[in-house]
Amino acid sequence: MSTPRVLCTQDAKATIDLLRDEHGPLMFHQSGGCCDGSSPMCFAKGEFRVGSNDVWLGRIHGCDFFMSASQFEYWKHTQLTVDVVKGRGASFSLEIPLGVRFLIRSRLFTEEEEQDMAPVFAGDEYPVEA
Repeated sequence: MSTPRVLCTQDAKATIDLLRDEHGPLMFHQSGGCCDGSSPMCFAKGEFRVGSNDVWLGRIHGCDFFMSASQFEYWKHTQLTVDVVKGRGASFSLEIPLGVRFLIRSRLFTEEEEQDMAPVFAGDEYPVEA
């Protein structure tokens, strides 16, 4: 099995479950922009339009996770873990009304992990689940 590029904590999974119950299928995008743009943003699936300037990193708890291609250039050697903490972020992410916000914890891949990395795809070419 290849090394996943993005993971999520149990707390993040519980929050995703709450949001999915209310909003249906979800997706994540991390742009690396200003304000709270460096935090992963959770949207109803399809609410945020992705394209060739985005990179699909994988799925967390059944949700596609995308990042802007320019941000991925900085983070491509880093495994991301989506977590959730109490507090209000400054974004349009779906978890904000719950009084929590998603955040990224990261670590560099080991040399061994980098030998067997999960593939990435352009946002307009990622593998859609059946």
